[in-house]
Amino acid sequence: MIGLLILCIGIYAESERRKHQTLEGIFLAPAIILLLLGILMFVVSFIGMVGSLRDNLLLLKAFFWVLLVIFIIELLLIAIELVCETQLKKFAHANILGGMKHYYDDLDFKNIMDFVQEKFSCCGGEEFRDWEVNPYHSCNSTGPLSCGVPYTCCITGKDSGGVKNTLCGYQTLDKERLDVAHIIHVRGCIHGVGLWLNDNFWVTFGLAIGLLAPQVTI
Repeated sequence: MIGLLILCIGIYAESERRKHQTLEGIFLAPAIILLLLGILMFVVSFIGMVGSLRDNLLLLKAFFWVLLVIFIIELLLIAIELVCETQLKKFAHANILGGMKHYYDDLDFKNIMDFVQEKFSCCGGEEFRDWEVNPYHSCNSTGPLSCGVPYTCCITGKDSGGVKNTLCGYQTLDKERLDVAHIIHVRGCIHGVGLWLNDNFWVTFGLAIGLLAPQVTI
């Protein structure tokens, strides 16, 4: 039922996304992730349920092997993350730069990036100067956003009236870190998320155990 619920949410999100579709790569869309996750959960659970109700050995074996493969993949991903942390950061940085380049054209990425920058008090991928890749924020452009960063990078993004100042990051890309550290968050979001995970290690560890334990029990 949970898998079916996630699938329905994914279908609704994808239908809404297609009304304003701007993504070049659909697999970057959160709706696609929900769809794939919902389908996987529903199909695997349905096979296990039918196999259990009908005492069908073939379906039960299929259910077991699918869960085993998923469990092994999860362990491999954890091992890869621990062993290849530097390479994964480079990969993540390259993908983030690609998304930042189309920040205003890709509404899905924009919403995710804005949330991450506000939630983890960060700006850009590796650092705030990564916003130079965006044609609107590049110092070579001539628009009002030229040489600045989005307001979600700002430490104080509101004026006295409580209205967000969307130009609070104006003319910060060509400055030194220390000169703008009181205006915007200068650390990158890769580091910001990494520090949050380290600070909340036991929460992260508990979530991982919570996901893996039921599979081991089954």
